[in-house]
Amino acid sequence: MTYVTSVERIGIRKGIEQGMQQGLQHERLLLIRQARKRCGEEVAPRSAPLLDQVTSYQALEDLAEAIMDCPDSEAWIKTVNEAAG
Repeated sequence: MTYVTSVERIGIRKGIEQGMQQGLQHERLLLIRQARKRCGEEVAPRSAPLLDQVTSYQALEDLAEAIMDCPDSEAWIKTVNEAAG
């Protein structure tokens, strides 16, 4: 069995956290692209700061489904605002 030092453990944990943050950011960017395509160009700058407040993968997955049901940009912004809340 290989011994893992506490410094290595810290590095591994930081690497995992960084990977998770990158994954969340990728999901946010994908949602902005979907919202832009579905609701129009003006929705992206309004969505981005709200999506940055969403820190859960599950919430982002729920938003990915919700974008399909939103009839317009105002409904989308309201949905994202609730998720960010």
